[in-house]
Amino acid sequence: MAVTENPTSVIKTPFEHPVDQAKIPQPAELTADQTKKYDEVLKAVSSITSLPTSLAKGASESPLTDDERMFMTRECLLRYLRATKWNVSNAIKRIRDTLSWRREYIGDKLTADYISIENETGKQVILGYDVEGRPCLYLIPSRQNTDKSPRQIEHLVFMLERVVDLMPPGQENVALLVNFKETRSGQNATIGQAKQTLDILQNYYPERLGRALVQNIPWIISGFFKIITPFIDPVTVQKLKFNEDLRKHVPPEQLLASSGGDVQFEYDHAVYWPALNKLAEQRRELMRERWVKAGQKVGESEYYLRGGSEVAAS
Repeated sequence: MAVTENPTSVIKTPFEHPVDQAKIPQPAELTADQTKKYDEVLKAVSSITSLPTSLAKGASESPLTDDERMFMTRECLLRYLRATKWNVSNAIKRIRDTLSWRREYIGDKLTADYISIENETGKQVILGYDVEGRPCLYLIPSRQNTDKSPRQIEHLVFMLERVVDLMPPGQENVALLVNFKETRSGQNATIGQAKQTLDILQNYYPERLGRALVQNIPWIISGFFKIITPFIDPVTVQKLKFNEDLRKHVPPEQLLASSGGDVQFEYDHAVYWPALNKLAEQRRELMRERWVKAGQKVGESEYYLRGGSEVAAS
């Protein structure tokens, strides 16, 4: 995998860790009321034994899997509580809905082989971490290589899943870097695609966006953002930054040269794609091993599962 010792050499694979100087913020301590509400959610979701196989009305149910139980970490439950402004019943419903959505939308379908064609030109790249240890996902619309289709949205979901895999202990957020340089109008997402993407992000990946850094935004895209802003949660809007110096947000030694950094990166699909997916699978295996070792509990600590030294949940 890529290393940081010689950022002037050309690299073709992901960085495995943030720079040593990255400072991952400590989570805020819960109040007594928040702790009570978390305990209520934990008790409710721990009792789930089966779920609908899709969000369709009247969908059949099947037993909860170990992967779905592991998905419901302490931090996951807290993300849904924060997203629902600490409404216990709403948080429980959204967690259940997310699990059913994942069964239908992700399931066994969104594999590396199925998505591979969408990333052959490197229009999405996971590379490096920002100053707070968030993994960076680059979106490069000028490298669009496929016609509009549902798989384009599935591609983004697949990459978000890989970003989550690569989060270091203590980090729950992604840094999204969008560079519109040399993008032609036909290469951008449609309004419908943008609304579908926002729906997925806000409903099924709440509290995951840490920062969205947008570069080289042309007037037509500026108008596009004005159109979709009403559909975006106000808290999310505050995380959008336009045409800023990205070296303030991402260490230069892990920032693409095309975005103002020092990293000379060449996208070679035959090298990058298997390297990314192998690294992500290794991280998932680490989490599974730790989850099993700790007793396979709902509400387990993500910090522990990701390799942190914190003890497992009691």
